[in-house]
Amino acid sequence: MSFRSLRALYINTSLKRQVSESHTKLLLSASSAIMEKNGVAVEHVHMLDHQVPPGVYPDMTEHGWARDDWPALWEKVLAADILVIGTPLWLGEESSVCRVLIERLYGMGGELNDKGQSVFYGKTGGSVITGNEDGIKHAAMTIGYALSHLGFTIPPQADCGWIGEAGPGPSYGDEVDGARAGVDNEFTQRNLTIMTWNLMHLAAMLKTAGGYPNEGNDRRGWEAGCRYDYENPEYRA
Repeated sequence: MSFRSLRALYINTSLKRQVSESHTKLLLSASSAIMEKNGVAVEHVHMLDHQVPPGVYPDMTEHGWARDDWPALWEKVLAADILVIGTPLWLGEESSVCRVLIERLYGMGGELNDKGQSVFYGKTGGSVITGNEDGIKHAAMTIGYALSHLGFTIPPQADCGWIGEAGPGPSYGDEVDGARAGVDNEFTQRNLTIMTWNLMHLAAMLKTAGGYPNEGNDRRGWEAGCRYDYENPEYRA
């Protein structure tokens, strides 16, 4: 299967102001390296390099904010076939920056593709979680549900992460006794590899198929007054 027509966007919602200090970026890069090796066009975005205020509207400058970089970032999301969200864990939850990203994605939920479906149809989504406390599956569940609800397709094993030992300790990639924490962890690397390939496989299958058929899920038809006749499998006015 060829992946050369695919585009992947990795968004890092670390709380670190400088991406060079982000442990989450290291694990995101391990995934993106697999995609790049297989011909996928990859782009990374560090959310804190941009001013993206909270909110659920496409442009928050229309709602009292002086600046909003989201419209430019939205164009990157729109162009991508694959979206991978990276977040650290704090108190067992994804970061506040991650929640802002999900809110802003939600704010685009009214956008439709040329079939009258959610503009997110045909895109695949996954998550990468880092930290040194419990919460990988919880954060992955929250992110996965949000993406699915918006219209992303979530493949099997669509998340991975590394937390090390519970409590204060090294973060992913930190040097410990001459080695880098987590880098050789078989469980993390296995899940990361499977996640990455499944994201590519499903994205390629959806693209080859032209996305989803719009039978039964055309919002424009619904808004025009069409309703499904449950006794007869056809639309009626």
